[in-house]
Amino acid sequence: MPYPFTLPTTSAFSFSHSFSCESHPSLPLNASTRRGVVRDTLKSHKRLPPQSQASNLSSVVSSLTSYTPYIFAIDAGLSRHTISGDEINVVLKTAPAIEWRPMLADNPIPGKEPPRVKINSLEYEIIFALSALANTYTLQARTALHPLYVTSTAPVGTAQRQTAVAAATKNLLDAASIYDYLASRAESVTSALPCVDLSPAACRAQCELALAEATLLAVLKDDPYPAIVAQDRNQNDTEWMYKAPTIPKVRAHLFARLCLAASEHAAQAHSLCASAGKPGKVNESLIKYLDDLRRTSRAKACRLFGIDKEHDGQTGEAIAWLHAGLQELGVERKQEDLKKGRSGSGFGLGSKLKKEWTEKREDRKVEKGSNWGADAGKLEEIRVLEMLESKWTKQNDTMLTQPIPPTGPLFAQMPSGREFYTLKPFQPPLLDAYTLESMRAPPDRLDDVGGGSSDDDTLVPSPSPVPVGAFPGTQGDYGGLRSGTGTPSYY
Repeated sequence: MPYPFTLPTTSAFSFSHSFSCESHPSLPLNASTRRGVVRDTLKSHKRLPPQSQASNLSSVVSSLTSYTPYIFAIDAGLSRHTISGDEINVVLKTAPAIEWRPMLADNPIPGKEPPRVKINSLEYEIIFALSALANTYTLQARTALHPLYVTSTAPVGTAQRQTAVAAATKNLLDAASIYDYLASRAESVTSALPCVDLSPAACRAQCELALAEATLLAVLKDDPYPAIVAQDRNQNDTEWMYKAPTIPKVRAHLFARLCLAASEHAAQAHSLCASAGKPGKVNESLIKYLDDLRRTSRAKACRLFGIDKEHDGQTGEAIAWLHAGLQELGVERKQEDLKKGRSGSGFGLGSKLKKEWTEKREDRKVEKGSNWGADAGKLEEIRVLEMLESKWTKQNDTMLTQPIPPTGPLFAQMPSGREFYTLKPFQPPLLDAYTLESMRAPPDRLDDVGGGSSDDDTLVPSPSPVPVGAFPGTQGDYGGLRSGTGTPSYY
């Protein structure tokens, strides 16, 4: 958590080939230059190993934030709008031909990247660029939260934990604002969409996803139990737990309603993605993540309702809420284990050995920093639920002996969710008056940025040099030429 998006790549493109600006002649050239930086940054980021991509996200954000004001300026010029009190007059010469590699579309060929799609509208260019920026914000949120889940080093302190959660929340809310803006903008597009990434449903689903994850972080900021479970697995933890973690009664009930609100956002996002049929399907990994996030959010709510009941001394009903949370996560409990108060492995589809192997594999992903949390925190919540179940069951068996009610009626008692955040409207970035004034001068060079149209990751080998004295057109007869030696082979 949050979702591990893959950033897209794009082809080269020259704005001067498709647009001309009578009021600011240098605007297309400057837009092409900024876009070329974005293209190179995205390609370089893709080629980095997973461990190095986190530190490169700031470069991606910088290049995208520097580029987006220029495409908004061209878009405003096409509509004869003013920016910073300056009127821009842009003329469309020919439809642009740009290629982007979508990342949400279902890949028809397993094991390979989805094919690039061609777009011929500036509107689609804006959606792709802002989507890449929002996805980068989400990845920055993952980077901020990563130290909280690492168990190979000393656990972070309370202040560091709150700082990391606050930074991740800000990034997620910024991403949600962008997605919300793109969803409203995509709804006004009447032409046929080239891929599902540009659809209003996909943009709205990503907005709901970011809101759900930000709402869960509001709970994680003051929820001590995940940190306690992580410390139990951390061999470098030198702190002793003097007392059991506590959550005030009122806040436990409030946090539960926040988790229910997050589950509603995740359910809405899942519905939007699952129902998308044209112009293509959303990849199964995102759909599965949204379903896991919905289940995890409801399981957290069940745990918090259980904490609320345990504070009231109703341990039997508290244990039932834990069972309801495990049931939400698909963890099965045998009836005889429930009667006897056994926690067991409870992994349903696998044995205890398989459960331990799954946990170790997830811990290795966290250590490597690649694709961790792809289960939306499901495994982490199972650990917390089982820890509390074992503790409260032992307490109930030895002291209270309260009956454990069935879990069915508990789901009907769940209240509605409570929203925590209100999205701020996204304000499109605009060029300042000084920058616009400087582009009234004619361009100082030709706009040849769009010399290439491919975003292939493989380097194209340079053509072999022409041998000295060779007759024109006979380079193939000198195929034995060794690069750098100049010595031909006669065999």
